Amino acid sequence: MNRNELRKADINLMVVFEALMLERNVTRVAEKLFLGQPTISSALNRLRTLFNDPLFIRVGHRMEPTARAEEIIQHLSPALDSLSSALSLTHDFDPSISTMTFRIGLSDDVEFGLLPPLLRALRQEAPMVVFVVQHVDYWRIPDLLASGDITVGITQTRGLPANAKRKLLRHIRPRLLRADASDRPLTLDEYCARPHVLVSHTANVSGFADEWLAEIGRKRHVVLSVPQYSALPALLAGTDLIASLPDYTAEAMAVSGNLFCEPFPFETPTLDLSMVWLSHVDTDPAERWVRSRLEAFMSDRGLGKKA
Repeated sequence: MNRNELRKADINLMVVFEALMLERNVTRVAEKLFLGQPTISSALNRLRTLFNDPLFIRVGHRMEPTARAEEIIQHLSPALDSLSSALSLTHDFDPSISTMTFRIGLSDDVEFGLLPPLLRALRQEAPMVVFVVQHVDYWRIPDLLASGDITVGITQTRGLPANAKRKLLRHIRPRLLRADASDRPLTLDEYCARPHVLVSHTANVSGFADEWLAEIGRKRHVVLSVPQYSALPALLAGTDLIASLPDYTAEAMAVSGNLFCEPFPFETPTLDLSMVWLSHVDTDPAERWVRSRLEAFMSDRGLGKKA
């Protein structure tokens, strides 16, 4: 392979090209890379000259890649990943003095139930580090990782990119939450008879609990669907509504003493909560540090586990 060809290349141009392939929009690429739109347009012109190809054809508000661009990205993305990994080995990471910004993805239940103890610890260990949290679920996390909007995410996972790494943090044990105190948990009949609040990021009125009930020939009555867990304490207060949610989120909400957490009145499967990242940040010292802290406080084997 002729390494002299690399002398013609500008790494910054390659980064712009990869961003254009992901975003298909000059304005969004400029915002993502913190550059002016004229700078991105100029970089695109230089890329077209370098590769002797239009690379992108404008179709409405989008820029669709040519066949040559699709071929180039297949070789370029792994190369940029490898280069990023190599460069990461040239520096150490000291959390006590770092001013880095970490972009992490958390599902809503994790943000409510597991983020607070982690944040309290990190304010002592890394007081100048900035964390930007984005909402993720198993639908959004592959795209957010691929685009670089997050470098690590914690949620339930399904299909993941081939270059993704996954680490199981804990098994999720479903719990139900209610506002009316009782010296005994709900029976299955009472559970099915009570009105339910469902948390659904896709505006559904059916969830895992409905699938589990169907397996034993039972149904429940969902009267309200909301997009996030943080609304539950106010919604349940003073009502006979109940909600089904992960154990760590239910326990965090019950700490105030106004809500009460109890096991399901029937056997349920456990769900998996995992941490996911892409292989090109696997050896980066800063990313390894943040993953270690996420695992320590969000794993059921870590520092965040209650005694």
